[in-house]
Amino acid sequence: MSRNVNINIEHLTRVEGHGNIIVNISDGVIEKCQWQVPEAPRFFESMVRGRHYSEVARITSRICGICSIGHTLASVKASEDALGIVVSEQTFKLRQLLKHAENFDSNVLHVYILAAPDLLGAKSVFPLIKSNADVVKRALSLKRLAHEWGSLIGGRTTHPTTVVPGGFSKVPSRQELKELKNKLLAAIPELDATVETLLSLADKIPVFDRPTEYIALSNDQEYAIYDGQIQSILPDGNKTRYAVSDYLKVSNEYVSEWSTAKYCKNQMASYMVGALARINNNYEQLCPQARQIAEKFGLSGITNNPYMNTIAQLVELVNDVHVSLTLIEQLIESGTEKEPLLEPTRFGKGSGAVEVPRGILFHEYSYDQEGMCTGGNYVIPTNQNHANIQYDFEKLVPELLQQNSTETEMELALEMLVRAYDPCISCSAHYLSVKFVK
Repeated sequence: MSRNVNINIEHLTRVEGHGNIIVNISDGVIEKCQWQVPEAPRFFESMVRGRHYSEVARITSRICGICSIGHTLASVKASEDALGIVVSEQTFKLRQLLKHAENFDSNVLHVYILAAPDLLGAKSVFPLIKSNADVVKRALSLKRLAHEWGSLIGGRTTHPTTVVPGGFSKVPSRQELKELKNKLLAAIPELDATVETLLSLADKIPVFDRPTEYIALSNDQEYAIYDGQIQSILPDGNKTRYAVSDYLKVSNEYVSEWSTAKYCKNQMASYMVGALARINNNYEQLCPQARQIAEKFGLSGITNNPYMNTIAQLVELVNDVHVSLTLIEQLIESGTEKEPLLEPTRFGKGSGAVEVPRGILFHEYSYDQEGMCTGGNYVIPTNQNHANIQYDFEKLVPELLQQNSTETEMELALEMLVRAYDPCISCSAHYLSVKFVK
């Protein structure tokens, strides 16, 4: 089929950061098909060198204003691993509760503000204020809940202040936890309405299938958000687990010629992280209410449609609330009290991982005998997704061409695909070392 297509989307909208979509087709031949990241590196690894372990998480939370809780938690976990600190059960549960708050907050943002306009035929959320006012009001209500939830546990929901190596500087009271419980219970009808809204729009989700590898945290006790081992699942269902300390052997960063963000690969040419990867790896650990929603959307087995990541985020919204209600009940029953911060028992190298909304996040640090950081490393979820987006493009564009899609339809399909990954592009610019040859 002889067709000429020229798609040049510079700085895709409704994502964090700057990413470009370039597709050139001449006489039906695909000459260029690229997902480009033009962002400059930000050098956070250099910023933490020479800093005391008590300062590092405060610095690295600034990597991302959306996932600052996740960066804080991954940071303190890595520091505690390096310092030989094992936190109390109370600290562990409060951090789990805080991690669910961030996951809920960001997933609401993506489902309602970034993805819903595509499904509702709007350019942004602003036209929906008139055409779908109930949807926008629901989004703002759930966002407010998320901020109150995160602020109660973390001191504030953006760049939390109470999470520190060795514990918490402040903990919520039993009464405050009871009030949070009532707010979560009151939000369940709004979640039910969210499910119904997405069910009514399910036919607007593009049909696309590309089997790939999915990587997420996993453990046998729960749907892993805060803690676990690294797990990979292949299209045939085969699962492999790795220690968090082996994250470099899993992520295998390499340089892309048209991107300032590195690509990653493990057992296959690329892999996906994020909500869909978590569900593909950990479906059985979802709470019953979340599994019921997943089944309604056909997410009960391995799903290879990246557009369904938005639906996976919806499923996680339900899971976040119901798992958190259980955690709150446990904390209310046992009571919370301010515990002394645990001190280092050694100084060395340590790594930590959590699931932020966009996928598995790795931090690593080394400390000298004075507790000063001598080196750090971060592998960001969006960084791990870039190669998978590129390979999706390379399969999707020929299919769109075969379907005789218009250039406008192709643009929308490619934009929706990237937005489905909910990328945090600025955080992912992990630049290469340059060797000057004289």
